[in-house]
Amino acid sequence: MSVASHVEELRRKHQSLALAVEAAERSPSTDNLNISQMKKEKMRLKEEITRLSH
Repeated sequence: MSVASHVEELRRKHQSLALAVEAAERSPSTDNLNISQMKKEKMRLKEEITRLSH
């Protein structure tokens, strides 16, 4: 897998997670710990994308 395709896959995962976080934040029954974990994973993906893009 090339670096560019790996970065693209990470971007897709990041976008999917962003949508999941937004949906979870709108849902009153979602656990705040779950939202926090999704946000941390989203941040980790963003950092990995940034690291590989430079």
